[in-house]
Amino acid sequence: MTVDWNAFTPLSALAGGALIGLAAVAFLLLNGRIAGISGIVGGLLRPQAGDIGWRLAFVAGLLLAPMIWTLALAAPELTIAANYPMLVIAGLIVGISTRYGSGCTSGHGVCGISRLSPRSLVATLCFMATGFATVYVVRHLLGS
Repeated sequence: MTVDWNAFTPLSALAGGALIGLAAVAFLLLNGRIAGISGIVGGLLRPQAGDIGWRLAFVAGLLLAPMIWTLALAAPELTIAANYPMLVIAGLIVGISTRYGSGCTSGHGVCGISRLSPRSLVATLCFMATGFATVYVVRHLLGS
């Protein structure tokens, strides 16, 4: 294994993590809600009166923020080493898993662990273990 030192950016990663944490705390304090993406988007699929506006604003912010960023700075080069059918399958697996796990990585990993939720700790450990196992199988056993 080698480390790409040009791509190793701990300061920007730390700043990004701090901003995500600050945003999650602000969202909880100001709205009394958890900033879990699957729950927010899921609420749009079964809308309730008075509950649509903030959800749409949250999702719009997720979509618009990177676009606004690219107005100020160049977007990083992205390389996706998968074909479209594989991306669709992966997306479906993630979507189904968030329903079974009662939340996604942002809800459990960022918000749940910070609230010392035992369920979120277990869920996040399962996310990480599954990710490690998947990378091992794909890279070392399948040789991709």
